[in-house]
Amino acid sequence: MDDRVTAAPVLTVSGIGKTYVEPVLSDITLDLHAGVVLALTGENGAGKSTLSKIIGGLVDPTTGTMTLGGAPYAPTSRRQAEALGVRMVMQELNLLPTLSVAENLFLNRLPQRKGFKFGWIDRAALREDARHAMQQVGLDAIHPDTLVGELGIGHQQMVEIARNLIGDCRVLILDEPTAMLTAREVDLLFEQVERLKERGVALVYISHRLEELRRIAGRAAVLRDGKLVHIDAMQNLTSDRLVTLMVGRDIGERIDLGERRIRDVALKVAGMSRGQVVRDVSFEVKAGEIFGISGLIGAGRTELMRLIYGADRADSGAVSVAHDGGTLTPVKIASPADAVKNGIALITEDRKGEGLLLPQPIAANISLGNISAVSSNGFVDGRREAALAQQQIDAMHIRAAGPSQPVSELSGGNQQKVVIGRWLARDSTVLLFDEPTRGIDVGAKFDIYALMGALALEGRALVVVSSDLRELMLICDRIGVMSAGRMTGVFERDSWSQDALLAAAFAGYTKRDEILQEPILPDAKAPPAQAAAGGQADRTASDR
Repeated sequence: MDDRVTAAPVLTVSGIGKTYVEPVLSDITLDLHAGVVLALTGENGAGKSTLSKIIGGLVDPTTGTMTLGGAPYAPTSRRQAEALGVRMVMQELNLLPTLSVAENLFLNRLPQRKGFKFGWIDRAALREDARHAMQQVGLDAIHPDTLVGELGIGHQQMVEIARNLIGDCRVLILDEPTAMLTAREVDLLFEQVERLKERGVALVYISHRLEELRRIAGRAAVLRDGKLVHIDAMQNLTSDRLVTLMVGRDIGERIDLGERRIRDVALKVAGMSRGQVVRDVSFEVKAGEIFGISGLIGAGRTELMRLIYGADRADSGAVSVAHDGGTLTPVKIASPADAVKNGIALITEDRKGEGLLLPQPIAANISLGNISAVSSNGFVDGRREAALAQQQIDAMHIRAAGPSQPVSELSGGNQQKVVIGRWLARDSTVLLFDEPTRGIDVGAKFDIYALMGALALEGRALVVVSSDLRELMLICDRIGVMSAGRMTGVFERDSWSQDALLAAAFAGYTKRDEILQEPILPDAKAPPAQAAAGGQADRTASDR
C-alpha cells in the first residue's frame, strides 16, 4: 500500500449526506491524502458534483461532518474554503467575460501601485504575474490583456485551472477539467498535477474519460445513486470493472443505431464565412443522416454552428432547408428566432451559460422552445407545461424528482438532457448538436447515441460537433473536418480512418504556418487581440 495513503489524511469526509426534494447523497465517508489523486467516478446524477461542492463550500451538507488537517471544517462559502486552501475547478466556469485574463486570474488580489493610497492597480506587475500563471498551463501565447469573453471555451477552461493553481492549495478538486482541452493542454495540466502531488496537495479528479483516470489517479471511489459503492487502489480496477460498478451493467464499445433510411438533402450550407474564423464552408446533410464535424479547438466548429443558427452574423453564405420532406428552399436566418421558425435547433456546448435557466424548474426550461404548445390566449397552462416536461423526463430518462425541480439541482448530464428534450418536444427538421456528450458519463452517452439513431430514423438531419473522434466514428454516417476555419475534407463511413481525419484537422494550419513564417519587422508590435490570435495559430501548430 502507498505510504501516503496510510498517513493522516488532509481532509476527512464522514457520513456526508444531502437532500433536496429527495436524497442525492447518503452517508459518504472517505479520506483525501497528501500527494494522492482520488478519482471520483460514477454516472451523471450519482452525486459526484454535489459531494465536490460540499467540500468546496458551495453547498451545505444535510448530514455529516468534515475535518481539514485534523480540525473541524465546515465552509459556508467558496471564498472561505479557498482561504483555507481548498480549491475547485468546476464544469461551469467561474470567470467574468468582460474582464481580461490577468484580471480574472488575480481578481481578489490585484497588485497595488506603490505610493498610492486609492487602490491604483500596478498593471505591469499584474501582467507579469499573469504571464507566469498562464505559462504554467500553456497559455503563454495569449496576451494577459485579452478579454476572457474573446477566448474559446477550451482556453477559458485553462484560465479557470490557472486561477486555482495560484497561491496556497491543500486540496484541489478538478471536475471534468479536460472536457474541452487539446491533447497538449491535457499533458500540461497533468504536469501541473504531478507538481502538486510533489507539494503534498490532495487531489480529487472527476472525469468520464477512464484512460485519464488510469493515467493520473492512485485511488478510485465509485458513487452510484448517491452512495459510495466501492473504493480501491486504481491499479486493482480495470476499466470494465469501473464501468460495471458505475452503471450496474456492462457497456459495450459498439452500438446499433438501427436502420438507416437516408433520404434527400434536408440542410444545405453554401459559402458560409465570418472573418478568419469560418472561411467559405459548404456542405449538405440529408434527412435521416448523422453528419459529424471534427477538428481542433479553434478550428471554427462552434462558430459555424452559431452562424447556421443565426446566433452570429455571417459575412457571407446561404442556408437552405427542406421542410416536411419537400423541396430544398433558401431561408433567411438573421437570428435564432428565424432558425427555430425554419425548423433548425441548436443544442449548445455551453449548456449553463446559453442553454438553460438554472434557477427555473425543468418544466419552464422544456417549454422555452414550445410556448405555443403549452399556452392559451397568451397565458401558460401549468398543467400542459408540466405534462410536456414529464413526457420529456420519461423519454430522456432524466433523473429528477419531477417537472417542478429546479434545473440547478440536476447533475450536468441530466441538465444536458433537459436541453435536448426541449428541442425534441418541437418538430425540428435539423438538429445541431455542439459537444452533446460533454461531461456526460459513459452510460448516459450511449443513451444519447441511441436517441440520435431514433431521431435519424424519424427523418431528421443531425449535425454533431465533437472533440472525441471515436464518438464521431461510432455514430456518424459522414464526417466533415474543420481546420483553421475551413472544411478540409468530408469522409464517408467506409473510407475514413483516424489517421486521415487527424491529417485533415491539421491541414489548414500547415498552410497558415507557411504564411506565419514570413519575416516580421523587429519593431512591429501587435495589439493584445492580434497577439492573442497570432499566438493561437503558433501554439496550435506546435501541437503537432
